[in-house]
Order: sequence, then structure tokens, then C-alpha cells
Amino acid sequence: MSATRISQGVTRGGPIEITVDGTPITCFAGETVAAAMLAADHAVFRVDTRGQGRGMFCNMGVCSECLVTLIASGRRVRACLVEARDGMEVATRD
Repeated sequence: MSATRISQGVTRGGPIEITVDGTPITCFAGETVAAAMLAADHAVFRVDTRGQGRGMFCNMGVCSECLVTLIASGRRVRACLVEARDGMEVATRD
């Protein structure tokens, strides 16, 4: 895991794994998809109409910059509001 995680004074859930654009990411139960992606240095959440990567902006569900697609349902969701689940598959591109 990336060194971008806070490690002191933090209690986390057990390790789980999600897949983002075909790449497995180890994260912790209770984290959002956005937190897992950022900790794994995966900073591009979607691509705009000009093909430019877009990253996290507000991290509280207001701006929609972190929209990703949940493969199982095909739903577009805000990664900052969705809890990562073991085995979850996420796509940042349609």
C-alpha cells in the first residue's frame, strides 16, 4: 500500500481487495472507494469529454468529479460516498 495513508492512531477494518480498471487494489473495510483509489495512487476518477483525466475535488459528494462505474450494476456513483466492498469492480472509463 502507498505511504499516503495515516498510520498512527487509526483503527481500520480488515484488509479487502477491489479492482479498479482491472488492477487489484488492497484497501480496508470501511473505506470509501475514493480513499482506496487515492491511497493506491490512482488519482484519475473519470475522463472528461476532451479525454482529460479528472481527479478528486470536494471529497464530500457535492461536485461529481469522482464519478466511477460499478461494474456489477453499471451504476455511476460518487466514489467518495460509496464504501469499498471486497471483490467490488470499478471502472473509471465507460
